[in-house]
Amino acid sequence: MDKTGFIKIAIATNDLLQVDANFAIAKQFVFYEVSADSSEFVDCVQFRAGAKTAGSGGKGPGGGMGCSMGDPSGGVANEHMVDRLDSVKGCALLFSKGLSDLHAVNVKNLNVFPVKVERSREIPEVIEYVQKMVAKPPLWMRRALGMESLPDEYADECDLATAE
Repeated sequence: MDKTGFIKIAIATNDLLQVDANFAIAKQFVFYEVSADSSEFVDCVQFRAGAKTAGSGGKGPGGGMGCSMGDPSGGVANEHMVDRLDSVKGCALLFSKGLSDLHAVNVKNLNVFPVKVERSREIPEVIEYVQKMVAKPPLWMRRALGMESLPDEYADECDLATAE
């Protein structure tokens, strides 16, 4: 991110209007840069439909569709996940309707904080939520915003008394 005071967020979406998709199967991710009082659309990354899934290559030895038991990607091909993970690099937050534990760990390893929403939310509602957080950011967000020190309004709250 090249602007101080802005964080980049990613939103998993199928309809480009709301957070309504799981990380692994979203048709696209939209990206915004958000500050306390503004937001700007940055990009939209679309993923190809019909990506190969594990177990879809043919029938198993017993005539079934094969077994994906133990498949940590939930049936989504590894190269497909690499594309998704690459697309969120540089973001501070990822909003999705769901993601597996493995995907959450992979996203977190990129220093992206995954946020799972309980129900679909309109993108402007998500941006407003992020703007409220940016206005009085927690420590991890201050780092993502490029803030070296605490804003002035924190000075009174965080006044440390030195014991002599």
